[in-house]
Order: sequence, then structure tokens, then C-alpha cells
Amino acid sequence: MDALAAWNGTRLERGPGTIKLAKLGIYLFLIACSSLYYLANGPLLLGHLDLGWHLAAGDLIRERGNIPFQDPWSFTLGDRQWYNLSWLWDVIASVVFQYTGCTGLTLAIVACGAVITGYLTSICLRNGASTLAVAISVLAACLLYPAFATAPNSYLSVSPNTPTMLFCVIFYAECLKRTRWFLLPVMMVLWANLHGGFMLGLFIIGIFGAVSLLRRDWTGLRIYCLAAAGCLVAILINPLGWHIYNGVATTLGHFAQAHITEWWSYAANFTMPGSVPGIVYIAMFTAFELRHPAASTAPLESRLLAWLFLLLGFYQYRYMSFFFMFATVPLALHLDRLLPKQLNELKVQSSLLVAGIIGICALPLTLIYVKPALALPQLLSEQDARYLQTHFPHARLLNHWNVGGLLIFYTRGAVPVFIDGRSATAYPDELLRDYFSLIKWEIDETAWDAVLDKYKIDTVLWVKAHEPLKRFLVDKRGWTEEYAGTGEVIYVKH
Repeated sequence: MDALAAWNGTRLERGPGTIKLAKLGIYLFLIACSSLYYLANGPLLLGHLDLGWHLAAGDLIRERGNIPFQDPWSFTLGDRQWYNLSWLWDVIASVVFQYTGCTGLTLAIVACGAVITGYLTSICLRNGASTLAVAISVLAACLLYPAFATAPNSYLSVSPNTPTMLFCVIFYAECLKRTRWFLLPVMMVLWANLHGGFMLGLFIIGIFGAVSLLRRDWTGLRIYCLAAAGCLVAILINPLGWHIYNGVATTLGHFAQAHITEWWSYAANFTMPGSVPGIVYIAMFTAFELRHPAASTAPLESRLLAWLFLLLGFYQYRYMSFFFMFATVPLALHLDRLLPKQLNELKVQSSLLVAGIIGICALPLTLIYVKPALALPQLLSEQDARYLQTHFPHARLLNHWNVGGLLIFYTRGAVPVFIDGRSATAYPDELLRDYFSLIKWEIDETAWDAVLDKYKIDTVLWVKAHEPLKRFLVDKRGWTEEYAGTGEVIYVKH
């Protein structure tokens, strides 16, 4: 009888310890659901096209004991310095991969996603949203921000993008809380060595500082100014020193962005039906904000960040994921106004606790199910790379951008690459312009002849499905199709 009464909530209200246990329900539920979703999409987590060179870079740094000044794997670098802004992530990934393989990398990213989920849940609850509203808002955001529908442009993936997502949420949470602002510079030391997205941390602090200034909240302004000053000093604690800003500048506003899909607009990355849930989320947020702007009790900083990243996301797709995360608090508080007021919070928490326990128990089974599919991207297989290394070790190879990182991983420079996803951080602008003149479905014969001659190319590794290139090289220029893999083909000049 006591157990039944406890389950129905008639006696839980008398036990604060039991209430605290029940409050864990929403955390357990959201972390379990998001982790199940991420783990079920494990092959997509590993689908980032730069993963190969990141792992190779980590191995190289560990072997040498320092960070290379120039790229050792290509023959087209010229005198260009390599700004490896993710060297620490590369080293960590290299160690994890060495001892646990793709499974360990996947689980590490799922764990990062779980931390993001936990932080977003905490932020929403701290701002007074009800359990059910928080569950809806956070779960929707955590399912949407990875952007699995537009792979490989995923923002929860085995790549340095993930630390930036994680630290953005942590900076956001700590700026709202204010009491632990002194930890932000400490975290910035890590962030600045993990990914070039550390500049977003300064942007978040700046938004909070600007709002404090508008409110004439001098205490808050002093806190955010001190945090920003500490972060600016912390950023310099990296192997590049102040030159780290040169590395960031090579990516922001560079002409190469026009050819990299994650920098394209939201409309250019729109897919059907994969993008429909995101559109619904955006429409709900916008409708709530415009219909009842004064009714929202969300912090002004949360609403500003959500709107700013929504607009930035329409301009460049990579920022839309940040919108989903920053919008959780405003959306949860808007939903709270629509939900029935007579809901029993304790019963909701208890139900979520049970569902969360079931979800946690399902995680090992999900891992067993997806583990056989956990592997590096299959655009270029190890067999394809070994064929190149065995038969054309001294080739002047023109490779497709998408397979450059994998070729580096498999051959470690034994077959020097023409280009890869490091783009302007490792290659001169002239080379990038030459390469981008080639990537059209219809062959520009003048451009191809010029590049082949300029770089003395005698071997081409390209997408197998590109039939116009085959007709140009084989039929018009007398090259031979030497080898055909699953997705790539090798053409050789004779």
C-alpha cells in the first residue's frame, strides 16, 4: 500500500529526499533520449570528411612532440604556414582512436552531447520553466541542432565542432548564473586549443556585457568585463600565441567559404523532409516571440542570442545549430503559458524518471546494434588508398577535396595530396582558386588543362560518378582509367 501511495504521489510530497530523486527524472529522461538518438546515428557522427587528417595530425604531434609549422603531407603547400587551430583535439582523438577505435570516438561525442543536454535542462529549470515545458523544448533542440539531415554538415560529430558547441552552452550557462564567471578564462584555455570557434565565447560574453550596460547594471558589467579580459589573456596560451588570430582570419570571410557547404545559406542546405522539423521549431519560436514579446519571462540575453543566431543561421547554415540551443529557454517559458496549470509536477517527474531508466538500459543494446557500422567515412576505402600507394607512390596526384583527409590518414604522405579540407589554414590562395575552377559538373577544359599542366599532374583521383570528367580525360586527352573503387576512380596519364 505504501508503495502504491508513493507511486501516486500522495506521500512523496512529505519526503524532500524523494522529491530530489524525482527531480532527477527530467535529466535522466532527456540525457537518455538524446544519447539514444546520437548513438543510433553513430555512423553519421563519424561522417565528418576531415576526420582522417585530424587523426593523422594527432598521431604526428604525439610522434614529434611538437606541432608542425608546415603541412608534411601535400606537394602544393608552397611556403604556406599551417595554422592547426585544433591541435589539442587532434591529439585527444588520436589517443582515443588508438586504444578504443571508432567506438571510443563515438561514445566520447555522445557523452559531449549528454553534457550539452544536461546544461540546457539546468538552464531552463533555473529560469522557472515547468518540467513538461523543459522536456519539450530541450528534447526538440537536442534532436535538431546536430543537423544529421544535412550530413556531413553535422554539428555533433567526431570533429572539433563539438567542443565549440559544448563550450558555447557552458559559457551561456555560466554567464546567466554569474557566480562562477572566473572559470570562463580557465575553460577558454582549453577551447582556444581545441577549435577556432573560441571567438564565439567572446561574443557571448559581449552580449551579456552589452545588456548589463543598457540596464546600468554596473556589477554585471564589471563581471563580464573581467571575464572577457581573462579570456583574452587565456586565448594567448597556445602554441601559436597571438598568431592564433591569423589562423582564425584565414577562415572567416575567405573566398573558400563559397565552396564549403556549411558556410552556405540555410536555403542552400534545405532538404525534404529532413529540414521540416527544424522549420517547425523556428516557426514556433518566431510565432511565440512576435505574438507575445512582452509576456516572455526569459532573460533578455537568451532572447537576443536566439534571434541573432537565427538570423546568422539563415545567412550561413553553420550558425543555425546555435539558434536551436539558445532558443531553449525562451521556447520553454512560452510553452509554459500554454500547458495546463493543474499538472502534477511530481507525477510528471516520476514518469520521466521511469522513462529515463528504460532509456539508459537501452543504450548498451543500441551500441551493440550500431557497432558493426562504426567506421571512417567510406568515400575512400583503405583498399583504394593502398592501391595508390603501391602502384603510384611518386604520383603527382590531383585528388578530390572530400577524400584528401582520408588519403592523408591511410598513407601519411606516402602519396602526397593536392588538397584537403584544411583549406586556407594550410594551402595558398592561388592553389585554392585553381582547384575551385575545376569543381563543376560540366568540364571547363581550359581550366583543367591549365591545372594539369601547371602542377604537372599525372594521376587524378576523382568521384566515380563524374562521367563528364571521364569523357574528358579518357576520350579527349588519352588518359587511362586505371582503377575503380566503390566511390572513387583513378585516372593515369600515359
